[in-house]
Amino acid sequence: MKLGNLEKINLREVWAREDTHFTQWLAKEENISVLLDEIGVSAENIKTEDNAGKFNCDITADEVESGKKIIIENQLEKTDHSHLGQLITYASSFDASIIVWVVADSRDEHKQAIEWFNRNMTENISFFLVKIEVWKIGDSIPAPKFNIVVEPNDWAKITLNRGSASKELTDTKLEKLRFWEELKDYSDNNPSKLRITRKPRPQHWYSMSIGIRDISLNFIHNTRTSSIAVDIYINQQDIYDKIQLKKDYFESLCGELEFEWLALPEKKASRILTSKSCDLHNEEQWEEYFKWLIQTGEVLSNAIIKSFK
Repeated sequence: MKLGNLEKINLREVWAREDTHFTQWLAKEENISVLLDEIGVSAENIKTEDNAGKFNCDITADEVESGKKIIIENQLEKTDHSHLGQLITYASSFDASIIVWVVADSRDEHKQAIEWFNRNMTENISFFLVKIEVWKIGDSIPAPKFNIVVEPNDWAKITLNRGSASKELTDTKLEKLRFWEELKDYSDNNPSKLRITRKPRPQHWYSMSIGIRDISLNFIHNTRTSSIAVDIYINQQDIYDKIQLKKDYFESLCGELEFEWLALPEKKASRILTSKSCDLHNEEQWEEYFKWLIQTGEVLSNAIIKSFK
């Protein structure tokens, strides 16, 4: 078998300008989701050149579910003091919780600065330094690759904050984190059509993109109701209304699954949910639950894509 050789492409050959080319490209749903998948979050309300006083932040967004503010500062060059200062300015202006610096390359001094921020910030604030590369094989279309250079040390933060009543991670949250970590390990060894790539967090949901703006797919771990669930999270009421008009068609694509259709006009999103009762504390059954979540997620993803079209 003949194999091709990977060729690294100069970023400026792909995006001549940082503001009008790269930032606009990155802000598209299908592109920013690749970056955020690496980080382990999903986003909505994506804006470019968002005003921060006399300055403009390259990209701002809100994290799906939590609503935490995300800011992204782009630099298609080696890191410098000017962009580090801009990053801090935008983070404070938008009261951001997730701060991302996308760069062509990083200096050791700036890498150390981001590491220092993560060591000394609370669990609610996280800094990421991400290197972007572009590669191709032969005459193939160039493909971007995001590599995380610096990210928060979550386990260190868990340890540091256990003594704080406001930050403490309970046994329940730790169990959720371990459940998602093992689900991700299971998916790595049992490939599916879903993009189960995000870093697990100690929360009751695990979110992933399905390639449609304002729609995401979520796995739910609910200890209160002793159940797991898969839901379609829809951020725009008009999109939910359009899909609900095709309710019979959508459900016909999902076999015997039963759904709750949750139009939530008083909240920022609506949901389509199916659930399964289970004993989440019985770890011997976790693999069975992982299989159900992934198979059900594939069915719902296919149904929502066909219904949306």
